[in-house]
Parts: sequence; C-alpha cells; structure tokens
Amino acid sequence: MAINKNKHILVIRLSAMGDVAMTVPVILGVLKKYPHLKITVLTKAFTAPIFENIPNVSVFKVDVKGKHKGILGLWKLYKELKAFQIDAVADLHNVLRSSILKQFFKFSTIPFIQVDKGRTAKKALINPNRTSFKPLPTTFERYADVFDALGYAIAIHEMETLSKKSIPEKALSLKNSNDRLLIGIAPFAAFSGKMYPQPLMEEVLSTLNSSNKYQIILFGGGKKEIEVLAKWETQFNNCYNAAGKLLFPDELSLISNLNLMLAMDSGNAHLAAMFGVPTVTIWGVTHPYAGFSPFNQPAGNALLSDREKYPAIPTSIYGNKYPVGYENVMETILPATIVQKISEISSTSV
Repeated sequence: MAINKNKHILVIRLSAMGDVAMTVPVILGVLKKYPHLKITVLTKAFTAPIFENIPNVSVFKVDVKGKHKGILGLWKLYKELKAFQIDAVADLHNVLRSSILKQFFKFSTIPFIQVDKGRTAKKALINPNRTSFKPLPTTFERYADVFDALGYAIAIHEMETLSKKSIPEKALSLKNSNDRLLIGIAPFAAFSGKMYPQPLMEEVLSTLNSSNKYQIILFGGGKKEIEVLAKWETQFNNCYNAAGKLLFPDELSLISNLNLMLAMDSGNAHLAAMFGVPTVTIWGVTHPYAGFSPFNQPAGNALLSDREKYPAIPTSIYGNKYPVGYENVMETILPATIVQKISEISSTSV
C-alpha cells in the first residue's frame, strides 16, 4: 500500500504489561522512519510510564473500570478520541473492547486496522497431535503488519530500543557497587506453567551471589512475591529487592541500567529488552515459537525445557494449561545451565 497522508495514529494496546512493552520497538521504528507522524497510545494508567518521554508519543489513559466501562463508556471514549483528530487507528490488541470501538469508528472515515493474533495457528501449535512444529510470526511482525496496512511499512531491522534512563536516586548506591555487574532477576510469572521452581532459583541466586561478580536486583509484585524476594534479600548479601520499594517509572529506569536480565516468559523480559538489555529467558510449558520472545534477543538466550522428555510442549500459549505429568518440566533446565549462560553473556556485554 502506498504511504498515505495520515499524521496522527491512535495505537491501542491495553494490556498485558509484556504485550504493551512489545509495542515500543515497533513504535520507535515507525517514528524514526516516518518522522512526520504523531502517535497517541491508548493504554491503562499502570502501563503509561512505558511511553514517557518518547518524542511524538502521547498517552491516553483508558479507565475501563470507571467512565469507560461498558458500551456507553466506550462510546464516551470514542467521542473523546475523536476530539484528538485521529487520522488512523492501529489496534494492536484486538479484543472485545477495541472491536466495539471499531464499530464506533465506522461512523467516521478513519481507517481502523486490527492485529491478526493468529489464533488458529497458535491453537494448532499447542495441539499435542500437531503434524508440524515451526515458529509462528513474532508479535513484533504482527504489530508491524498493522502499520503496513495503514501505509507505514516497518521491518524488524528498522525497529528501535529505548535509551538508558537516569538511575533512580533510591538505587544510586547499586550502580558500580564494587564494580559488580547489575543483574536483574524476575523469578515470577502469571502462571505456574512458566515459573522456574523457587528452590532451583534459590540455587541460581546462591551461586551468583557467592561469586561476588554481580549486584543482583530482584523484581516482582504482589504480597506473596514480595515476601519471597524480601527473604532472598536478607539471605544473600549481594541481592537488593526492588519490589514494593520503587514506583514503576523508577523500576523502568533501574531496568534500563542493567547489564543483564534473567526472567521467565513474562513482562519483565520485555521491559528489559525494550531498552536493549541482554535478556535470558527460562521457558516451561510455553515456547518461543508462539512469537513472544523478547525483542532482538539471540535464540540461545532462551533456555527451554526438554521437549524430548516432554514432547507436548508448548501445551499452552500463556502457561495456564498443561497435562498431568508436565508440572515439573522446568526442572530439566539445571541451575548450572542458567548460571553458565549468565556468565557467558555478562563476560561479553560489559
């Protein structure tokens, strides 16, 4: 499609945090290639800091539990968005809410393109009786297809990462602490099927801590998670628990200063990768072939559970479903393997 004259694009991506973070390299690449554009991102208040201080990007915070709740609320939202003189809509979410908005936008002549989530292909990928096992298009490619349909083609190699931010004042003492490398560890995920067992993660932490090569920053959220991280902070002298101590914008700034992030198939991996931080991911019943690998990370940075022993992997896209006998698939990834990968990457990323 030939490039049109649209100047103001509304980008819709309400959740989840990792999926919102994955929009960043695409948006940055589009703006670099088409500098005349202005982008407004429609997202929830919690994820709004992800887009702070990006030139030509503003954020509209949707209130799905308040004034924008239900069909009447979405009609109000449509009217509010129309006032921004939107020229086109890139729906990178494609859920019921955004589909209702699409119906409202039909009252205007504003193009409204929705992302193809590849639901049929993903369903086939997690079918234990699959006849083929091949990688699906990445989420970045799916997002790019939406911009392409609006007349703004963007290739993977044209996408960009965010620049490092100033380290938050509360964490200044961590920077260059005895010249140790800053290693982030985010040991939790939304579902148990993609969360490394805590006793094994504790082994990883113990080995990294005793080396005295690293200042380890622990990330997480929620009362139970913070309790675990607080315990590890006390147990290991080179660990600092950021959870519950820093506001989200400060957490993002701290993440941008990491030398490496270790995370599950989860949001923190994508937050690190959007800053170009080398990111090691641990995969359980999910698999990178579904298209959710962090941006621009080598395939070798993804540590996978043993598919020879557990051939049904991936058993789900989100890690919420797995058959009996697949509860412990991540035990096939040894703590020593994780430590070795971190050592290998950190030795070349300084």
